[in-house]
Amino acid sequence: MNQNDIDARGREILRSILDSAIRAALPAHCLAQHLPEKPRGRCIVVGGGKASAAMAAALEAAWPDVPMKGLVVTRYGHAAPTAHIEIVEAAHPVPDEAGLQATARMMALAAQAGPDDLVLALISGGGSSLLSAPAEGISLADKQAVNRALLVAGAPIGLMNRVRPTLSRIKGGGLARAVP
Repeated sequence: MNQNDIDARGREILRSILDSAIRAALPAHCLAQHLPEKPRGRCIVVGGGKASAAMAAALEAAWPDVPMKGLVVTRYGHAAPTAHIEIVEAAHPVPDEAGLQATARMMALAAQAGPDDLVLALISGGGSSLLSAPAEGISLADKQAVNRALLVAGAPIGLMNRVRPTLSRIKGGGLARAVP
């Protein structure tokens, strides 16, 4: 075997390992094993992130016998077909009006939970950008300006995620506080 053959075989093996790892992490393959006990009442699904639509589809497949409704916000181009959970696409990494409106509806949906209902949050990477509920006195334009400034400055995601809750009604526990 010459060096080119060895290099090609090495790339093939590495690609196979990467593909296997990605398949194993897909919500359709791994979400069901991490779900809590099924609720006595409804499952109200809320959430956001680039994988939230895929997680919503996996949840519906895992719990076909559970009464369910919900809304998750994902990045444009990342929707997945679902029967009971509404998928809304919005902008990432700078929030837009679609995310703002969907987040308001999501908070209202979470507030409808009854004592036997389970509110299940499906949150993945990108959720902090896609779920936009500006804090009192802050506009969507303000949030967009801060996001853009942090991005242009090259702020790491950890710093961005420390700033976001101070500008938001949903982050930092706001979504949980919306549930009665």
